[in-house]
Amino acid sequence: MTNSRVTGVRSIELGVRDLHQSAEFYTKVWALEQVCAEGDGIHFRATGGEHHVLTIRERPKPALLGVHFAANDRSAVDALCAKAKGYGVKIAGDPAPLDPTAGGGYGFRFCTPDGLPMSISSDIVQHPSVVLDRSRPTKISHVVLNSARIEDQVPFFIDVLGFKLSDSTHLMDFLRCSADHHSMAIFRNNGPSLNHVAYELPNIDGLMRGTGRVKQNGFNIEWGVGRHGPGSNVFSYFIEPNGFVAEYTTELDQLDDATHVPQDADYWQKMMPMPDRWGTAGPPSNRMRAAMSGALYLGEEQREDVRCEDIIGRKLG
Repeated sequence: MTNSRVTGVRSIELGVRDLHQSAEFYTKVWALEQVCAEGDGIHFRATGGEHHVLTIRERPKPALLGVHFAANDRSAVDALCAKAKGYGVKIAGDPAPLDPTAGGGYGFRFCTPDGLPMSISSDIVQHPSVVLDRSRPTKISHVVLNSARIEDQVPFFIDVLGFKLSDSTHLMDFLRCSADHHSMAIFRNNGPSLNHVAYELPNIDGLMRGTGRVKQNGFNIEWGVGRHGPGSNVFSYFIEPNGFVAEYTTELDQLDDATHVPQDADYWQKMMPMPDRWGTAGPPSNRMRAAMSGALYLGEEQREDVRCEDIIGRKLG
């Protein structure tokens, strides 16, 4: 099972209050492009080759409906499904062909030990050409999840999905499945919930131009512009209309498995006690802190997403 690991985050799937309002934000403001609509959902692409990086579905309240990972081929998908079953997490069924409207392919849905919905797929249709616009996102860079049981989550991502630990701080563990410093991170927080989704821009000029576009459309920078410690990526954070945190990021460190040595929380506390090595970003706004905890989209009284088993039984998009 040498290839039985995920290779990256393919897309994120969100439940939103108003489908058309959210679609306007993600096209006009966030600069994604609508690919297709099916049933209750709309799929959006970035400028890279991935069929779609975001799916939104209208729901009575906002919710994380899925984090979707890529695998190399069908044999990798099958092997990963077998490993997930052996780990004892909820599986929606054996891998199967996927909805051709959403790019087709082959995959399966499952829940993390924390109960958050995810999927793994291969052979999704790719766009034959990329879009050359530095101010627009190219792909999903990484997803950060909140967990009150981080010691249960990190081993699952490593042992079952094939991630490797890149670095740890007192706040979170950073996990990679490619040369990117991290594609996932698990934040020590109330959970389970979505902390934020980061979209990659080609370079700093593109990030600044994209950040300017979002500001000009009436959305404040809630944190940034700055440069993180672990990963060394440049960042600007916003809160989208449903209370989810969306990040523009660029220049994430590229790691070599043969030479990289993960550093622990004590190392990062000594080397870089602030999460912005430039010192330009200041602290996150109070609203940003609440949004990262999931409070803005879940509500103060309910800090867990809709039940995973209610989600993974649906058609995989």
